[in-house]
Amino acid sequence: MEFASIEREIHVQAAPEVVFEVVSQEQHLKEWWPDNATLESATPGASGELIWGDEENPRAHVEAMTVVESDPPRRFVFRWTHDAGEEAAPGNSLLVTFELTPSANGTLLRMTETGFREMGWEAAVLEAAYNEHVEGWDYFIPRLETYADSLVASS
Repeated sequence: MEFASIEREIHVQAAPEVVFEVVSQEQHLKEWWPDNATLESATPGASGELIWGDEENPRAHVEAMTVVESDPPRRFVFRWTHDAGEEAAPGNSLLVTFELTPSANGTLLRMTETGFREMGWEAAVLEAAYNEHVEGWDYFIPRLETYADSLVASS
């Protein structure tokens, strides 16, 4: 297995503008992905944190994130998994890209996560991290779809 990238593609009933907000705004992120999120803004260079569990709990899992590219409502790109206080860059973080394409009745969302090989991990760590992210996206991408669809249904 190559462990180079993870790709997922779904169709969401919401317009690209709505889906862009769902993948780039902290109030929406925490509805489908982490338990809590902080993000200054959806502009390049903005930073934040994704928090799983209670942030007061020492067992909580916290990941730093930095926005790399923002082209509403077509594309949102960020780096994550770098150490807090470190500048996100190739080799110390993973790159997540959300590409949004209008379709007849909503949005085609394509998520790609790359950078696993560039992290410099030994083979066993690389495989474990890759598999953990595959399982994570398999769980969270359907939640993104359900949440975005619910926004349309409630409006």
